[in-house]
Amino acid sequence: MNGKRLWAMARKEVIQTVRDARSLAIVVVMPVVMMLLFGYGVSLDLKHVTVIVYDRENSQQSRDLVARFRSSEYFEIVRSVDNYREVVAGIDGGRAKMALVIPSDFSERLAKSLPVSVQAVADATDDNTANVLFNYTEGVLRGYGQEVQLDWLRQRGQRQVQPPLSIEARTWYNENRESSAFIVPGVLALVMAVIGAFLTSLTIAREWERGTMEQLISTPVQALEVMLGKLVPYFVIGMVNAGICVFIGIVWFEVPFRGSYVTLMVCSALFLVVVLSQGFFISVVAKSQLAASQGALISTFLPAFLLSGFLFSIENMPQVIQVFTHVIPARYYVSILKGVFLKGSTLDLLRAHLAALATFSVLLALLATRAFRKRLT
Repeated sequence: MNGKRLWAMARKEVIQTVRDARSLAIVVVMPVVMMLLFGYGVSLDLKHVTVIVYDRENSQQSRDLVARFRSSEYFEIVRSVDNYREVVAGIDGGRAKMALVIPSDFSERLAKSLPVSVQAVADATDDNTANVLFNYTEGVLRGYGQEVQLDWLRQRGQRQVQPPLSIEARTWYNENRESSAFIVPGVLALVMAVIGAFLTSLTIAREWERGTMEQLISTPVQALEVMLGKLVPYFVIGMVNAGICVFIGIVWFEVPFRGSYVTLMVCSALFLVVVLSQGFFISVVAKSQLAASQGALISTFLPAFLLSGFLFSIENMPQVIQVFTHVIPARYYVSILKGVFLKGSTLDLLRAHLAALATFSVLLALLATRAFRKRLT
């Protein structure tokens, strides 16, 4: 391998990237845009959910219960109504996600220590939201019920009966249970996968479209020198973008970072080699820039978004899909990112994921090298 030829290929690729406004926009704008879009636009936290209240009794006790919901950060009472028609109209019209119906004998049954049923009607067009709303509602009602029971016992001079079994909840790694700490680190995997594979997918296809491939073949440059010369600039660009995304995540979105920056960069570099090799292979196979760019986006963004555990838990997927996710490199990198950011995982703890990424990088690099050598010969 000749260093001068390698440097010449890398310099040529940098010049082409700078002259290509589309590629330059992707390099500069896309990482920041994706971090901001996912950081602000995607949230798994349900707060200030709109609620309609139909209080059929309107007693002191029922108003106390409504006040419990009003003081919760998860609910926002937008209206009080006087009949079921307004409840139905409010949910059908999208003015509220849930309605709370308090029965007319609410305080009477509480005074007699009888069970009371409070009706919660939720818009279940989004079933996950409805399930979470019911859990929040049960939490508020349980807390109110325990307070009522304690008051009832005190009035009769009795001691509170402690349940034989209780739970002490401890939240590790994401103490505030904020979805941004779960989502933002995974965006780094999307950015690196899309940018790395997309830009390198245009390298060889661009040579074919511009008619310069024959000139490249006639030069004394070797196949490996061409491959490395075209990938090294994008490797540097990818690592710079990774640093920018990490900075935005930690400084702007205040995602906790408990690991080592060296560990993060080593893992990011290994994943970047995987996606660069994948994009280069696509570029060799597809002689058209359009086909290459589409192939790169389909083979990187969609798997990284849907099957990496970025947003959707792999454990909740069908068994067949869970098996298929093992051939998605982004799955391992997303796990690494969450481990390094939130858990402070070291390289030793991440060795299984690193071994998988190393295997992918070797296989894809060999595949890309063999495919490109065939093109040159």
